[in-house]
Amino acid sequence: MPNTILVGAQWGDEGKGKVIDVLTSQADLIVRYQGGSNAGHTVIADGRKHVLHLIPSGILHAGKQCVIGNGVVMDPFDLIREIDGLREQGFDPVGRLHISDRTHMVMSWHRALDAADEARRSQERKIGTTGRGIGPAYGAKMGRSGLRVGDMLSPSFPETVEAGVAEANAVLAGWGAPLLDGREIRTRYENAARTLAPYIADTVALVNEADRAGKSILLEGAQGTMLDIDFGTYPFVTSSNPTAGGACTGSGLSPRRIDRVVGVIKCYTTRVGAGPFPTELADETGERLRQKGGEFGATTGRPRRCGWFDAVVGRYAAMVNGVDFWAMTKLDVLDEEPVIRICTAYQRDD
Repeated sequence: MPNTILVGAQWGDEGKGKVIDVLTSQADLIVRYQGGSNAGHTVIADGRKHVLHLIPSGILHAGKQCVIGNGVVMDPFDLIREIDGLREQGFDPVGRLHISDRTHMVMSWHRALDAADEARRSQERKIGTTGRGIGPAYGAKMGRSGLRVGDMLSPSFPETVEAGVAEANAVLAGWGAPLLDGREIRTRYENAARTLAPYIADTVALVNEADRAGKSILLEGAQGTMLDIDFGTYPFVTSSNPTAGGACTGSGLSPRRIDRVVGVIKCYTTRVGAGPFPTELADETGERLRQKGGEFGATTGRPRRCGWFDAVVGRYAAMVNGVDFWAMTKLDVLDEEPVIRICTAYQRDD
């Protein structure tokens, strides 16, 4: 299989997990290139449902190598829970899962800051964040104050964690939010570092060595085009680049080594959280799509907003990502609809 980027073409939840699962059988190395545990990929394998938040779904296939790339923000405790869950289901990730030493971590104080910031916003200014610390973690990365996975291997890591808690507590105190226990958090991260150390690697070298050896690489993103920090419906977006360009910066693979882009698009449209949604159906049709399509967040369980297919969004996603092939999902959800509507253009005033 040629080196492939797989992207969501709407506001996420297009069914990327199932398409990734199909393409994984043709790939040697599967790389998650952005996002955090605020996203979930649902895969049915051997009749069992698996919801993966950080680990590429290729881990469900024997012999496949999986990478959490440098563009991801990773909560160590979420990852450990995911690893434990896979083991309970008979999947051992040791030797097949590799975490980039450049991957930034979502720390406990990022979650606290995320929740406190959203709580203090007025209703009209709320973003609809999942409260999992993704935005503050990316903010720390860009502010050059973040902690990377490779820092877990440093002898000074525990002291660095405790200092980070102290800094966050100063902000939380100013917002009137509950404070964090630095000692407790330090101990938890010390334990997490010991657990995750065997998985930490220079994945930029690993990915490029695989490419030079003629291996096929599948790069998967989370969320979708309209949640891209640059190209989405800002400010109601995620904090990273789910679009095709993010695959190279989030993995270390050169754009010259990409052979194709596959876009995943649903035959109707959904969105979780606040923000513009031109084709939204706030009626019984929208509820029918939600129930028949099982449109509830894989991570939060929140009901998704539902609406008709938006071809304006589809054309925009094709342009921004350079989509070569489309995978359309959930066509059966529309089977019993007497009329299927498609938005082809927007109208403003006259």
